Amino acid sequence: MAIVQIQITRKNITAIILALTISFMLFACSKAQNTEQAVSMGKLMGHSQEGAGQTYTPVEKSRAISFPQDHLAHNDFRQEWWYLTANLETEQGKKLGLQWTQFRIALTPEELFSASDEKTENEQSEKNSWVSKQLYMTHAAVTTQEQHFAEERWSRQHPMLADVSTAPLTIKIDNWRWIGTGDELFPASLAVDGDQFSYQLSLNANAPYQLQGEQGYSIKSADGSVASHYYSQPFIQVSGQVTLQGESHQVTGEAWLDREWSSQFLNKDQAGWDWFALRLDDGSTLMLFQLRGEPDSETSFYSGRRMFADGSGRNIGSDEIAIEVLDWHQIDTSRYPISWKINIPSESIQLTTQALNPDAKIPLSISYWEGPVVISGSHQGEGYMELTGY
Repeated sequence: MAIVQIQITRKNITAIILALTISFMLFACSKAQNTEQAVSMGKLMGHSQEGAGQTYTPVEKSRAISFPQDHLAHNDFRQEWWYLTANLETEQGKKLGLQWTQFRIALTPEELFSASDEKTENEQSEKNSWVSKQLYMTHAAVTTQEQHFAEERWSRQHPMLADVSTAPLTIKIDNWRWIGTGDELFPASLAVDGDQFSYQLSLNANAPYQLQGEQGYSIKSADGSVASHYYSQPFIQVSGQVTLQGESHQVTGEAWLDREWSSQFLNKDQAGWDWFALRLDDGSTLMLFQLRGEPDSETSFYSGRRMFADGSGRNIGSDEIAIEVLDWHQIDTSRYPISWKINIPSESIQLTTQALNPDAKIPLSISYWEGPVVISGSHQGEGYMELTGY
């Protein structure tokens, strides 16, 4: 794995440490190892959320999503991601899953950064050249029935290191790059060159974008206190090459892109989430998530959307969704639910999902389970599942 050097100055080292801790808690992707850690990190997270709406830009229902502008970074929000998952097949008929995600994490709010102490001429030059208030982290993974590979890269934001820019739209960290066309996300090429795997893909999409929730305003809690701006492109055609441990494979298949940004993602009563991106054999797609309450709260919040290639779709309310775990799988010290029953009577959907590879844990600086699933029941198909907070 290539190492991207980050110049750390005395003035931003505290912000970087805080941002890493915040990202760890925000994504709820790994548990604290003991009660003392949980308490201390919980206090830090609680403190960091105080006044979030006054420092970071809040998510507001009145804000309309606009293309192509919203393909770019939203630096005034605390965090966001460009998230691609793909279900592919080799020329020999072997199934594999592929993930690429670029995260952006703000080190400090815009106004606090710009209102820092007076600087000498040299310090100001340093700021203009290298100091950044944005941190990027990118995850890439390939999963087959027998193997699972995952790698990551970190970098500050800088045009030469990691950035999101236009003309053409480029989302990059070092030489891992999504390159679109003009100001648009598609058609695009995606290239990742890791130590254990690499891929070079062509991505095409002709379907309209789907705005999740209420026109892109996606509620993440029953009381509506947490929300994000969220849109998807679940109808992407993929072709290209995937190389695993030196062996190259020509692949084709379909992919799903999620774009989401917010300034607070979980509240204090939420422990993590289970997210599904499912492609059904009738041509529709289903986005579904469960935000789980803490063990002692016994409450979860559900949301979903059934989507079609013509741009139409229907939101699915929390009271319409019933899901239950059918099977668990132990990985290291954590147990992950790798098979689920999903029942949505209003959509005549009764599904069972099964992980293609139960061992698809992402063992990076932030740990979570992410991998392809196979669908059976009222519909056949395939898709992707993400499990955090276990």
